[in-house]
Amino acid sequence: MAKPISIEVYNPNGKYRVVSTKSMPGTRWINLLIEQDCRVEICTQQKTILSVEDIIALIGDKCDGVIGQLTEDWGETLFAALSRAGGKAFSNMAVGYNNVDVNAANKHGVAVGNTPGVLTETTAELAASLSLAAARRIVEADQFMRAGLYDGWLPHLFVGNLLKGQTVGVIGAGRIGSAYARMMVEGFKMNLIYYDLYQSTRLEKFVTAYGEFLKANGEQPVTWKRAASMDEVLREADVISLHPILDKTTYHLINKESLATMKKEAILVNCSRGPVVDEVALVEHLKQNPMFRVGLDVFEDEPYMKPGLADMKNAVVVPHIASASKWTREGMATLAALNVLGKIKGYPVWGDPNRVAPFLNENAPPPAASPSIVNAKALGLPVSKL
Repeated sequence: MAKPISIEVYNPNGKYRVVSTKSMPGTRWINLLIEQDCRVEICTQQKTILSVEDIIALIGDKCDGVIGQLTEDWGETLFAALSRAGGKAFSNMAVGYNNVDVNAANKHGVAVGNTPGVLTETTAELAASLSLAAARRIVEADQFMRAGLYDGWLPHLFVGNLLKGQTVGVIGAGRIGSAYARMMVEGFKMNLIYYDLYQSTRLEKFVTAYGEFLKANGEQPVTWKRAASMDEVLREADVISLHPILDKTTYHLINKESLATMKKEAILVNCSRGPVVDEVALVEHLKQNPMFRVGLDVFEDEPYMKPGLADMKNAVVVPHIASASKWTREGMATLAALNVLGKIKGYPVWGDPNRVAPFLNENAPPPAASPSIVNAKALGLPVSKL
């Protein structure tokens, strides 16, 4: 039997019991649950990742819904425990749900929520930040300065890459990939090459219009090209940002062979999923190509990095913070709470999980709907007509 878990309780006499496995940013999500007669229990255990046993102890004998984290293993054991406790709802505070066995949730009739629509710009901004940090060797230069090694200006000191007029490559031109592409094209007048199974017409029109604007003002216009293959992007781009989904086809999408295809002074950025990159192959490539640089927000075996990666000066590594803006994280907490609340109250599922502004407007009550339930169709849940 797991040891008792420390919790903080809000509205102790609430009719519905909702558990959050972590404290989350902001207070609006708590208030929205309390307003609908929920008792909110927040785990305050000083433990970064809760075990299955810890979460079972939190669920207890009666629990209507759980808000969890992408670091947790939500499979048969936990969904069975939640179902036994009368629970019908679980939501990740994340857009991804690789940690969730959706089939097990379906088996036990548990709705699985996620939080898309609120991370797009924030994630794209971090990808752009990593691109800049890698291109201009900012982390190396910062460490050099702090170590007291700066004696004065030198012609070769931390020479990096100019982005203006270079080519940015995007693999996966969905919402985040397209937002990143727009930032790099408009911000740094980079040309675009992208690869996606589907044509990104809006992105193409944006780059075309911006190119025409530049030309009309006497500047070199930017261009775009939709690549016929991923290898074409790898060969031609100076900066490559990865934005694919993670499945069997994208596991180790970047490996020894694909790295060898890239330019020797290219920059690779990954804010998508860690296993998209073969980290062992990446470390070896960084060793052999000191002018090749990488910016990583996600890792193959989080929270760990593969041996040698931490020693690479040509790698910028940050701890999975792509969504870590105050507005986004508070929005994620709100959406996750409303996913659980919606199922508890019998609300329908919102028709467009990427159009979340009505749920995030603090000056009006949120719609009577669950913002995003990934297994809504499998469970036969009604869709909102709002």
